[in-house]
Amino acid sequence: MSKTSTLIASAALILALGVPAVTGAQSSNPADATRQPVQYGADSGEYTADGFALRGRAEVTQGTNRLRADAIRGYTTNGELTRVEATGNVYFVTPDQSMRGNNAVYTLNDGQVLVTGDVILTQGQNVLTGGRLVYNVRTETARIESAGTRVRGVFYPSN
Repeated sequence: MSKTSTLIASAALILALGVPAVTGAQSSNPADATRQPVQYGADSGEYTADGFALRGRAEVTQGTNRLRADAIRGYTTNGELTRVEATGNVYFVTPDQSMRGNNAVYTLNDGQVLVTGDVILTQGQNVLTGGRLVYNVRTETARIESAGTRVRGVFYPSN
């Protein structure tokens, strides 16, 4: 049983995901997306004084992780990407898990991803739902919270 499955099964609600943080160097470990470059694309976009705005099938990828939404806004400080906000039909996908919500905010400095609004988190057949999900890129842990709606889950034992 994987680390994530063990934590899910124990109802600790701490899950491994895999969202990256940004640094300039390439990783020597291909599984470590935190050192991979950030790429983005959309149907339309523009550069702004403090970053960029993407609309229509907006997507930001880093390593094997992908954030997709109707609209994504990236904020830069001194030329470095520091924050990404996604709105509308948000999906965050890693090699092992996927999450869905209405909004997401990824703060690169502390490696936190916050997904809100009708959150659904899946790993294989296992499913968790709630109102708010906090994920840490660096520790690969997550916490799902009710945020006004009950946390629910379905967990399947490993074979």
